[in-house]
Amino acid sequence: MDLNLSPDALKFRDELRAWLDVNLERSYTEEVLAPNADEDSLVEVRRQFQKKLNDAGYLGMGWPTEWGGRGATQVEEAILRAELAAVDAPQSPNALGIGLCAPALIHHGTEEQRNRFLPKMLSCDEIWCQGFSEPGAGSDLAGIRTKAEPDGDDYRITGQKVWTTLGPWSNWIFVLARTDMDDRHGGITFFLMPIDQPGVEMRALKQISGESEFGEVFFDNALAKREHIVGKIGEGWRIAMTVLGFERGGSTLLPSAEFGHQLDCLVDAVRTNGDLERPDVREKLGNLIVENEVLRANGMRTLANVAQDLPPGPESSIDKIFWSEFHQRMTDTAVELMGPQGLLALRSPGARTDVHWMREFLWARAGTIYSGSSEIQRNIIAKRVLQMPTK
Repeated sequence: MDLNLSPDALKFRDELRAWLDVNLERSYTEEVLAPNADEDSLVEVRRQFQKKLNDAGYLGMGWPTEWGGRGATQVEEAILRAELAAVDAPQSPNALGIGLCAPALIHHGTEEQRNRFLPKMLSCDEIWCQGFSEPGAGSDLAGIRTKAEPDGDDYRITGQKVWTTLGPWSNWIFVLARTDMDDRHGGITFFLMPIDQPGVEMRALKQISGESEFGEVFFDNALAKREHIVGKIGEGWRIAMTVLGFERGGSTLLPSAEFGHQLDCLVDAVRTNGDLERPDVREKLGNLIVENEVLRANGMRTLANVAQDLPPGPESSIDKIFWSEFHQRMTDTAVELMGPQGLLALRSPGARTDVHWMREFLWARAGTIYSGSSEIQRNIIAKRVLQMPTK
């Protein structure tokens, strides 16, 4: 298996790097450190950078060109995400709309839905959030209980969604809701809903990091118009699964690129405090660097399969376990080697300003839970790879 990028992929990467050199004025960490920066202003920073990416043709990479996309390969999509992470560029505030809702519309939506929603997703004139997880249905998504009941030609939604990324800043939400309470998979429908309407309450969730990026949404007989249903009634589960499959490969190089940048900063911090020559310290850093190279190689293996249109294999579950647990090991080691400096908030006197290590340490705790917990991933590997009995 060839783990090297093709000449065309390398050309795309070099063109992207040249564009970033000109158009990325400040890293996102530098934006966070700007005077008077707060969560609202930082979302606006992210919105403006998304507009730049869109104007340059770097959004909707894999979309058909007739819908504003580039018609690019998933290899190019993976390179884009990795290069943006490597330079600490502001992340798109509409990543869920572009990455999940848009493919649902492209593959399953109507012409009217595509014309109405796709252009404003790319331009970030409308921000979207995802209404999938519930307090009692996270990894077990088919266990959702939010219900949709007919109201003439339309529907009324009642229930609760949680861990709604960027919900407090979103204009629209795509929701999985039950139209049949007795059919576990076939009773789910995919709805598009405006947030600013009667019966929808978005509450910000305060995280341990001090941020409020997530929200929880309460629906109380909220209106969902029939014209905003994607696909047919009862097709929500199938649409959600195909949408998630559409994005396979796009993130394969992202973790190793992001962690590689952070490791470079950690080595510099250790060099600055004079501990880089200690054998035990060098061993710990060396282990982290090697592990990150393993992560990168596994990403390249997955990407090689995607490039050949091979079906997704078990490497995605292996990858999820590896990067989430590696992130914890890396941040644990960073806090240990940096001492009190590693525990400081980014704006604190004496804190390093290249990586917000305290935030990374706290965020790493959640990595083994979200997007399918490590326990879920190990079950998948046991059943699908090792062919272990289910009972």
